[in-house]
This record gives sequence, structure tokens and C-alpha cells, in this order.
Amino acid sequence: MKPALRKKVAGDLQERYRISQRRACRVLRMPRRTLQYRPKSDPEVAALRIAINDAAAKRPRFGRRRSVAVRPPRIGATKPNEIWSIDFMHDRLTDGRKIRLLTIVDIFTRECVALHVAPAFKAADVVEVLRRVTSKRGMPQQIRCDNGTEFTAEAFDQWAYWNRVTIDFSRPGKPTDNAFIESFNGKVRQELLNPSWFATLEEGRRAAVAWRRDYNQAARIDRWATERRKSTPW
Repeated sequence: MKPALRKKVAGDLQERYRISQRRACRVLRMPRRTLQYRPKSDPEVAALRIAINDAAAKRPRFGRRRSVAVRPPRIGATKPNEIWSIDFMHDRLTDGRKIRLLTIVDIFTRECVALHVAPAFKAADVVEVLRRVTSKRGMPQQIRCDNGTEFTAEAFDQWAYWNRVTIDFSRPGKPTDNAFIESFNGKVRQELLNPSWFATLEEGRRAAVAWRRDYNQAARIDRWATERRKSTPW
């Protein structure tokens, strides 16, 4: 019998049969000091417990406590570098070798922040691409992504933490949580990958750079036209 349960039973015996604490402990074969023990509250332990719970609520990946995270209503981006969306795509070279594309889009400006081609990506590779991009463009406030290992790894998490970037993870099985990047990836597939054959990784990279340049130019024109329509009285 667990100590907590023994203490409860001892209390019930004392109350029901009007016996002393000493006799109740003798009947249950438990030391009196066990019954008399009162846990001491440590202010440092209490403060640490509060800090852990706070960290778990803000960063639910800590301790695998995703189920306790409260997802606030999502709002649209209102300015550049407020929200970026990030994802991966897959393709093959003509000889069958696999390649991956890292896609990053600014949700407000609709620009492709990065379209990087590599044989594979680790979390450190993603961080390196982000470092190069943010050194020129600035840091986003939030990044939306799925729960892939590259985005849940320690390297990516530390980069986000030290740069005060909030990571907004999609719910498992809910691609609509990151619908903007899904739509963008569809354009990359239709306009770049499907019509093209790349013999080498370098060919794929050059094509990605050219496509990204054209796409961003079109995105800027589209954004300008949208803002103009909003500001023009009818």
C-alpha cells in the first residue's frame, strides 16, 4: 500500500473507531513518522515548476507536450517579414538521383524568399539558408512549417529561440494550416519542375534562381495591383 493511501486509511481508522494515532499506525504496520510527515514547500522548486509549465505552453515541443498547446486564432500578415512559410519539395535528376527543394515564402508580399536546391537537407542546412537570407532581408517574426524532423530538431529550434522567431507548427494531417506554401509549391511543380529535366544539381540550382527571379517580379506587380485596387475609389 502506498504511503499516501496508508495515511488516508489511518485517518479513517482514527475517526471511525476513536483510536489513537499510535494504535492506527500499529494496525497498519506503518511508522508514526510516516503519518506525521508533512512535505516542505521549496520556493525554488515551485518557481522552477512554474517556469517549466510556462515554457511547455509557449514551446509545446519541449517534453513532447504538444497536446497541451493552445492554438490561438491565426491572423493574416499585415507587413513584410511578419510571417514566412517554409516547406520542402522533392524531385529527381535525369539519372534518378533524388534532390530536394527548400521553399520559403513571405505571406504578405507573396515573394519567394528562398528556393534552394540540394541533395538533402538537415536542420543545420535549413538554418544556414535562413542565416544567408535574413542577413540581407531581415528577420521574420513568425515561421509556419510542418512537423518534419528538420523543423523540430534542436538546431532549428535554437536558431528560432535566439532570434526571437515564433515557430507555428501545422497540426498533423492538416495541410490547410500552411495552405499558402502548399499553393506556392504547386506553382513550382507546374512551372519549374514538371516542364524541366535537370542533368546535374547545378542545372537545377540555376533554373531555380531564374524561376524565383521571374516569380518575384510577378508577385511584386500583383501586390502593387492589389494595393492600387484597394486604394482606388469606385
